[in-house]
Amino acid sequence: MRILGIETSCDETSVAVVEDGRCVRSNVIASSKAAFEKIAGVIPEEAARRQVKCMIPVLQEALGAGNMTLTDIDAIAVTRGPGLLGSLIVGTTTARILASITRKPIIGVHHTLGHLSSTWLFPGAEGKTADAAMQRCAESAEPAFPILALSVSGGHTDLWLRASHTHGCLLGRTRDDAAGEAFDKGASLLGLPYPGGPALAREAIRGNERTFTFPLPLANDPTLDFSFSGLKTSLKYLLRDLGTQASVPDIAASFQWAICTHLIDRLGRAIKQHHDTHEMHIVGGVSANERLRELAAALCLQHGMILRTPAALAYCTDNAAMIAAAGFFLWQELGNEACSRFATQASLPLS
Repeated sequence: MRILGIETSCDETSVAVVEDGRCVRSNVIASSKAAFEKIAGVIPEEAARRQVKCMIPVLQEALGAGNMTLTDIDAIAVTRGPGLLGSLIVGTTTARILASITRKPIIGVHHTLGHLSSTWLFPGAEGKTADAAMQRCAESAEPAFPILALSVSGGHTDLWLRASHTHGCLLGRTRDDAAGEAFDKGASLLGLPYPGGPALAREAIRGNERTFTFPLPLANDPTLDFSFSGLKTSLKYLLRDLGTQASVPDIAASFQWAICTHLIDRLGRAIKQHHDTHEMHIVGGVSANERLRELAAALCLQHGMILRTPAALAYCTDNAAMIAAAGFFLWQELGNEACSRFATQASLPLS
């Protein structure tokens, strides 16, 4: 089953074609980050205007890269929320128009569910190598439920126990800021360029992560919740006290270590509470962080678990391939119920 995915929840405009929820035939992403670099953030109205302009070219490129036309598509999946309302409307309106023209079903997908589906994606099925890649995809082992899944980005930090693609339990979530937001704020305080998370990670490579000590958030809290606002405050005070003596690489490395250690601490607690899980998935933009991956790999090795992260860095950040995959699995488990009418919502809990 070939799903056309559309993702426009923030400043990216992405269209993808994914076959049977795993084989990525194309995944085109047009980002506006360069346009917003000077303000180190996103202007919602400007992001939506840019998405209107580039939606059709991105759609055409995605179909061309997958060597397909709209008639080859079986269904359309689109991000329905949460996100920037204007941007979401660009995507859902495009999806509804395409569904009306082609008479194909449309599936509204929660953005976080898209990230949670990104570990199923198998790259390389584009163009001339499609047949060989699809064969490798068919032969590769799929993730197996139940799964401990950490979805961590600039907009959310959630820990899930997943029983299937459509059933799961939220074990913990951030009480204030998301981990990615903490990375971005830390980078801004250190004078690093936007986007802050990758810039801070690059700077941290040159530093000593044990130079400065940050407090472990919620150390005595029995829940699996997260908190990052205290780390940002601690960094602000540290920079004030150090003044011109501050070593940016060492501070970046120590701050990164603090964020990653907090995430790993919560994952370790979750493993002890849920012995029947054998896989851990880390998804979302922060899952691209190499230090987090290293620490998670060590944790999983210690407990005999399989660690899965998105197979390509492009699947960590917002992309349409993950939305197409989630749409396929919703269709597979819910049938026509997955195609029920939906509203576009800027704030949307995953229930």
